[in-house]
Amino acid sequence: MAKTQTLTMPWNDRAGRFSPLKAAVLAGLTLPALILITQFATGALGASGPLGPLGPRPITELIHGTGDWTIRFLFLSLAVTPLRRIADWPKLILVRRMIGLAALFYGLAHLTLYIGDQNFKLLHVASEIVLRFYLTIGFVALLGLCVLGATSTDAAIRKLGGNWGRLHKIVYAIGILAALHFFMQTKADVYEATLMSGLFVLLMIYRLLHWRRFDITSPLTLAAAVIVAGLTTVGLEYAWYGLATGIPPSRVLAANLHFSFSVRPAWWVLAVGAGAVAVPLLRPLRGESRGPKGGRRAARAPAG
Repeated sequence: MAKTQTLTMPWNDRAGRFSPLKAAVLAGLTLPALILITQFATGALGASGPLGPLGPRPITELIHGTGDWTIRFLFLSLAVTPLRRIADWPKLILVRRMIGLAALFYGLAHLTLYIGDQNFKLLHVASEIVLRFYLTIGFVALLGLCVLGATSTDAAIRKLGGNWGRLHKIVYAIGILAALHFFMQTKADVYEATLMSGLFVLLMIYRLLHWRRFDITSPLTLAAAVIVAGLTTVGLEYAWYGLATGIPPSRVLAANLHFSFSVRPAWWVLAVGAGAVAVPLLRPLRGESRGPKGGRRAARAPAG
């Protein structure tokens, strides 16, 4: 008799039990899409509401919104492993796949909306992707996300074996391409592009330290990584304005020392990093028994 396979709902863990963590993350991943749809409907109906319409060019705003959430969720998926280790929270690995697939979903929506904005003229869209470099690298990044999404199933993991991990390391190249695409398409106002790139740098520094066998749960190690990431963020912002715009980069550099108008991206990177530094300092307050390598004695949850 053929063996039937039970469909696992996205809010359940791998044993089929309801997971409050996965349910909360799923709701958070869905919320941006619901907000964008509500804003679009509000504008289409000529109504006003707490969310407000998207403006005079709603499709363009939808394209930008889905693109923004693609890179946010991509980098958030990269943050799962560092946070899991720093916070000693094994179950966090259950939501990494879900967040990565959300990045793919928003990326595909981003491309579909762009095609629709071009009146579904596929040859024109293809020529634009080939001729406009920022579209080329964005499309390559999306293709990479499709490859990761297609090989994220349990069956693909078993089939690829050790090659699965090597294949999924392309996510780092995808992150670089996505950040560059973000910079190039936003042109003059690269505030969020700089912020996201700075957070990506922080995540990569963490991984480098882990690969070099540093104690990445040490507050001193984390603090050093945060300082380097913050300074790199300042350098990225300075270099972009110096190379790609007519705005004197010295003004941007000086703006990092003044808070009259806005808090520059480097300071937000430092703030996020400071939160990571605080996590291992607060762990003793949880009063948990820990193993010889700083991990919990309980069995670690499988990837989900």
